[in-house]
Amino acid sequence: MSTREPPETTPDGHFVVIGGRKWRATDPSLPEEIGARLRSHLMSARRAVRAATTASDEKAEREARARVQWAKVALGERGTPWWEQSDDERRRRWEDGLKALEAQG
Repeated sequence: MSTREPPETTPDGHFVVIGGRKWRATDPSLPEEIGARLRSHLMSARRAVRAATTASDEKAEREARARVQWAKVALGERGTPWWEQSDDERRRRWEDGLKALEAQG
């Protein structure tokens, strides 16, 4: 069984480099259990985007894309950069995001 190498990061740790492109890194202060739940919601939302686009269901696609956005913001990958937020703001970001995603089902 092979282990997956973590992606390359920028020296400041703010970004990961994948395929030569920089992407904002997940907030490193995110508790692992919360991160796992948010990633699960993110993957579910991405599957819903694909299903909606395949079915040409614009309303479902908009709703699924909104869920992707909530998950990405909660993970710290979008919105206000996590390194510009206080510890309280960071915790509030992921708690609010998780609450919104879990309310969606």
